[in-house]
Amino acid sequence: MKSLDQYTSELRSLVSTLKSSGEKSVAFPKLTVITPSYNQAEFLERTILSVLNQNYPNLEYIIIDGGSTDSSVEVIKKYEQHLSYWVSEKDRGQVHAINKALERATGDYISFQNSDDVYFPDTFHRFGKAAMQSADDILYGDLFMISTTDEVTEILKTTSYSFECQVLEGMQIHNQSLFFKRDLVKKYGPFDESYHFAFDYEFITRYTASGTTTVRKVEGLGGALRVHADAKSSNIAPLGKKEHAKIKELYISTLGSPSLNKLKYLWCRFRKIAYFIFKFDFKYISYRLSK
Repeated sequence: MKSLDQYTSELRSLVSTLKSSGEKSVAFPKLTVITPSYNQAEFLERTILSVLNQNYPNLEYIIIDGGSTDSSVEVIKKYEQHLSYWVSEKDRGQVHAINKALERATGDYISFQNSDDVYFPDTFHRFGKAAMQSADDILYGDLFMISTTDEVTEILKTTSYSFECQVLEGMQIHNQSLFFKRDLVKKYGPFDESYHFAFDYEFITRYTASGTTTVRKVEGLGGALRVHADAKSSNIAPLGKKEHAKIKELYISTLGSPSLNKLKYLWCRFRKIAYFIFKFDFKYISYRLSK
């Protein structure tokens, strides 16, 4: 595992300026990347650069801005020749913005990155190659935490996906490092606008509840969540906790009796440690314990 300083240096290089684009190729699966945007001009350009500088050969990039009153539109126009579609108009919020983009998306896989978060170098090629090897319905990776100055402050590694743990323990997959098949939207519907904070937890739970959706972890860090005072995730309580509890209540009855679920919850806690032990990733275990 590289040092946090090394990761920071790589990320800052990626989002510093627009690099030359590579050759287009339909040999890779088509990725649709969506950025919902509203008054985040301070960070938006770095989000855009983290997408375009992937130099992925089969990319569709859509930005849906909610009618920003800062300089977000100027930032978007700076890169509009590289975008498949963008619009700036009043909407009903983040989830509505993503759903508007889903209606236009034509990619084999879809990802969405908020206008204050970023992808890490080589994420798209790594996920594209993984999809070519095995076209699972949902692909996801690990996550960085970064500061307002793009300093990598923490690494959050994920384990293999478990629907039971998703319900009992909470979010197992982070949108910053997530790609899912567009066919899932056709099958299970768009994101639920009634959720303001936990919509990602809701759609992943709903998309995987049938047991027929294939989910696979792609090793490595994919995206970064930026921690700052105005971030939506920084203002999640108490509404966020209420929404998570509501989703858990919808699905927990499908798992078994309350007493059995208590045992399953303990297993979910244990399996995290066991996962990294079996991977011989003692550096990460030590790192998390130090936190």
